[in-house]
Amino acid sequence: MCDARRVSSEPTYRAKTGAAPDRAALAKVVARQRAELDRLRDEAAASAVVERATGALMALTGRGAEAAHEELLRRAKAAGRTPAEEAWLTLGALAPPPGQACDGPATASATAAQGAAPAEGNATGHEAAVTPATAARGVALAQEATPSQEPAAAREPAAVQEPAAVRESAPGREPAVDAAGEAGGSVRTAAVQALFDALPGMTLLLSPLRSATGAVEDFRIDAATPQAVDPAGRRGRELIGLRILECRPTVAGEPLWQDWLDTLDTGEPYTSEPYVRLESVGGGQEPATYSVRAARLDGRLVVTWRRQDASDRQEQLLADLQRLGHLGWATWNLVTGEATWSAQVYALCDRDPGRGPLRLEELADLAVPEDGPALARAVREIRTEGKQFDVPFRIRTAAGDKHLRAVAEAEPDAAGRPVQVHGFVQDLTAQRSAELALLESEQAMVAQHGILQAERMIAGRLQHALLPLPRRPLRLAGLRVDLAYLPAQSGIHVGGDWFSAIELPDGDALFVVGDVAGHGMDAVATMAQLRFTAKGMLFTGSSLTGALTRLNTLLLHSRDSRGTATLVLARYDPERRRLAWAQAGHLPPLLLRGGEARFLDRPRGVLLGATDTPVYEEAECLLEPGDRLLLYTDGLVERPGESIELGLERLARATAAHRSDAPGSLGPLLAALLEGERRDDVCVLDVRVPTEPA
Repeated sequence: MCDARRVSSEPTYRAKTGAAPDRAALAKVVARQRAELDRLRDEAAASAVVERATGALMALTGRGAEAAHEELLRRAKAAGRTPAEEAWLTLGALAPPPGQACDGPATASATAAQGAAPAEGNATGHEAAVTPATAARGVALAQEATPSQEPAAAREPAAVQEPAAVRESAPGREPAVDAAGEAGGSVRTAAVQALFDALPGMTLLLSPLRSATGAVEDFRIDAATPQAVDPAGRRGRELIGLRILECRPTVAGEPLWQDWLDTLDTGEPYTSEPYVRLESVGGGQEPATYSVRAARLDGRLVVTWRRQDASDRQEQLLADLQRLGHLGWATWNLVTGEATWSAQVYALCDRDPGRGPLRLEELADLAVPEDGPALARAVREIRTEGKQFDVPFRIRTAAGDKHLRAVAEAEPDAAGRPVQVHGFVQDLTAQRSAELALLESEQAMVAQHGILQAERMIAGRLQHALLPLPRRPLRLAGLRVDLAYLPAQSGIHVGGDWFSAIELPDGDALFVVGDVAGHGMDAVATMAQLRFTAKGMLFTGSSLTGALTRLNTLLLHSRDSRGTATLVLARYDPERRRLAWAQAGHLPPLLLRGGEARFLDRPRGVLLGATDTPVYEEAECLLEPGDRLLLYTDGLVERPGESIELGLERLARATAAHRSDAPGSLGPLLAALLEGERRDDVCVLDVRVPTEPA
């Protein structure tokens, strides 16, 4: 009887007609086949030891071959060992029959089957009563089971097997006697080494060497397999009696040393993570992957270095891929009805591995009712037509809905009928959550954009109704007045810039330019309130400063008490050509006279809504024929990241350069000043004094 072996298959490459063979693909196939042969040889060697131990248990317990093999596997699982390790311990626990010689060829096989004394407390679970007859019978059955696997060293007399280095004390070496120190120790040590000679791989039997305080200072090598080698090139039996720190001085500073001590203290077997080291191959160095396993045996350690072959590395890479990609593989045999899931699929599907995998036709039962029909239809099509599917679905879990994705394809037989389905299941919950959050954000943005567009449209219509632009220049008190209003090009809100240019009942002209802070409906409402209130006050005879004071009070007591606005009021008397003006935090008017541009000196005045005790003053300027006066809002001169002084200088230079007096000359001036995108509204009053009286 032997352990169940994994059987791998290589893909078949069909060369196209007239095409050269793919050498790289063939090389990969050859490499995988060689790695598979190495693995099968190792398994065959380990299987031989298992066969011999099974035969021994058959003789000792009186059970059949299958029952004895199951008992061996049960003991290995209970002790946390591999079947091969448990087989070594079982063979090592056999006692030699009384009076039987250990130096003849006829008894060499029995000597090879003997080992160290049983572990304390009968930890291996072996039967306590082992008679000479049953022991001999078990060894004989074990030898008959695998005659071709008997190593030559095991068939030699014990005296030949015992190396001189063990029988004689040499400098730097200690005899590898057993723990009891009895006369029969050398015989039992030889039996242990004979057993190690038959084991595959690199394995050492280590005895701890303790100080006076009981601390482990080093380990002595009591037995070694032929494949065991140290950096100095000593192999197998040449290592017996050496100390570990003599062979590998650096191991004491590695985590592996502490792991060995923990196994020695607790009895818990230890298996290291895979690590890579360079090995000399064909005159060069190649990386090789190893793992170390340590188990306690009767106060000593059995340490094994296991080299991972290509299939082991591929299996580890596949496990890493499943873990990092949040997916797992599954296979369904449509002929036998068998199903195989990786451990990751059970976790993804929130299913207990003890219940086993679902059949392919039962896969749709995992999905929520809304997603089940689509998955069931895809399963039906791949079973009958071999049609590949890629279906997302949801399942209910204790933590909430989980979004999964099932991808599968069918493998047909010679007649084209699907006989096997293989694929994977992937967890898309995190991705779907991010997509849903993004979708909700986009929908909210679209809705908000629609609301703002509607608000802009309403505010724009209201603004046009409140600020009708004349189609031609105005004639007021003998002056020609051009008006321009340019809304901002960035953003979706309308601003609060506004103007007024009217003739008062007494024949004077009134000019107003203002700018309400903010945008949207609130700014338009405040603009309308200030515009009509200012006109009403000045129509009824209020002074400029009095009007500004009352407008400040109005803004402080409006619905938005925190709103502010800037404003400039100018009144022109045509008889004396006198311009009186006042301002509330607004930029000064620009006067162009004789080709020279200068800004009027501003009288005192704080912006509206800033304080309940404002101070406003009035200034005057006598205009001359040919003068040009510009009243404007800050959108004409402000630029992001630039001081307002630079903007004012730019306005003065451009106005001096564009001195045309023809109607419509305001357009070229604005085009020269407003290059690029406008970020704010622009409002301008261009007042011209005729050179001759009208």
